[in-house]
Amino acid sequence: MLAFLGLAIAVLLIIRVPVAIAFLGPSLVYMMMNGRSPGSALREVANAADSFPLLAVPLFILLGALANHAGIADRLFRFAMAAFASVRGNLGYVSVGVSLGFSWMSGSAVADAAALGKVEIPAMLRNGYSRRFATGVVASSSLIAPVMPPSIPAVIFSGLAAVSTGALFAASVLPALAMTLGLCIVVFVLVRRQPNIVRGTFDKAEFTASLKGVALPLLAPIIILGGILGGVFTPTEAAAVGVVYMLLLGIVQRSLSLAGLLAAIRETVLTTSGIMLIVASASLLGYILARERLPQMLTEAMFGFTDNPTVFLILVVLLALVLGTVIDATAILVLVVPILMPIAVQYGVDPISFGVLLIIALMIGLLTPPVGTVLFVTSAVSRTRIGEVFRGSLPFTIPFLVILALIVAFPQALQVLPGLLGL
Repeated sequence: MLAFLGLAIAVLLIIRVPVAIAFLGPSLVYMMMNGRSPGSALREVANAADSFPLLAVPLFILLGALANHAGIADRLFRFAMAAFASVRGNLGYVSVGVSLGFSWMSGSAVADAAALGKVEIPAMLRNGYSRRFATGVVASSSLIAPVMPPSIPAVIFSGLAAVSTGALFAASVLPALAMTLGLCIVVFVLVRRQPNIVRGTFDKAEFTASLKGVALPLLAPIIILGGILGGVFTPTEAAAVGVVYMLLLGIVQRSLSLAGLLAAIRETVLTTSGIMLIVASASLLGYILARERLPQMLTEAMFGFTDNPTVFLILVVLLALVLGTVIDATAILVLVVPILMPIAVQYGVDPISFGVLLIIALMIGLLTPPVGTVLFVTSAVSRTRIGEVFRGSLPFTIPFLVILALIVAFPQALQVLPGLLGL
C-alpha cells in the first residue's frame, strides 16, 4: 500500500501536477481505502494549518511585501551603490549586500529575487557585466533571505520540530553571514574576468542622501530581531510589530500608496495560500507515513548502516539536495522533519543545528532544475533562458556547499550564539 502511494505521488510530480494536489489526492485515496471517510481525512488537513507558530508566516510575508512596495529595495540599492561606487565589480558586491539587507525584512528567496532582480540585473547589463554573471549573482544571493532571520523556512521548521524559533534564528545568523562572505569571494574572482565593467566615483553628497533614505527602514530588522533574540516578542508578535512599523513608515514617508498596500495584501494572500496548502497536504501524507511506521523502519535501517552522526548528517544533506531538485522546499520540510528529527536526536545531533543544516541544503534546490523556483523567477524578470541563469549561478553554489560541509563537521559551532543569548 505504501509503495502504491509513493508511486502515485511520483507519477503526479513527474507530469507536473502541483505539489499540494500530488500529495493530497493519493493520500485521500489511501485514507478511504483504509476505512477513513474523506471528512475525517480533511479534518487532519485542517488541523495541520491550525498552528499559532505558523501565524508568523503570513505576517513575515506581508512585511516583505510592504517593504518591497514601499521602495525599500530601491533605497537599499541606491545606498549600496553610493557606498561602493569606486570599487571594481561594485554591482556584484552590491547585489550580495542588498540581498543581505533585504533579507532582514523578507525571509523569502523568491521575493528577494523578484524585487531586487528588476533593479540589479538591468543596472549590471548597462554597466558591462555579462548576462550570465548578472543573473547568477542575483539568483544565488537571494538564498541568503531564507537563511538569515526572519526566515520563513525556519518558522515552519520550528513549528514542526517543536524547537525555539528564537534559538533557530540566532543559530542561522553566522551561516547567513558566511554565505554572504562566500558569495563576495566568488564575485571577486569572477569580476576579474569581466573586462568591460564600468565603475564610478565616490560622491559624498549622494552617499549622505542615500544613507538618510535607509536609516529608518533599517530599524525594522533591529526591532524584529532584537525583540525576538532579547525575549521581548515571540516571533509571531515580532512579525506583527514589524508590519505595523513598516505601515507607519510607508505612511509617514509617503512611500506606500493605497495601490501598493492592496498589492502587498494580495501577494501575501496568494503566497500564504500556496504555502499553507502545501503544509496541510504534506501533513496528511506525513500522518500516513507515521501510521505505516516509516520513521521506525528508517531509524532501524540507519542504525544498521552506521552509528556515526557525521555520516548521518552527510546522508541528510545528500537527501535534501536530491529532493530539493524535484519538490518544493516547504513540502520537503513538512514531510521529512517529523521523520528525521527523532533519528537525529538518537544520533545525538542538536535539533537547532540540524534545522539550519537542513534549511541551507534545501535552499540550494531553489537553484537547481527542474523545479528551481528562483531560477524561473530570475529568468522571468531578466528575460533570460533558464539554462543561462543556471550556468551563471553554478559558481556561486560552491560556498554554500563548503558551508554545509563545515556544519556537518562542526555542528556544535552553531550553538555558540544561541548559548550566548540564553536561547
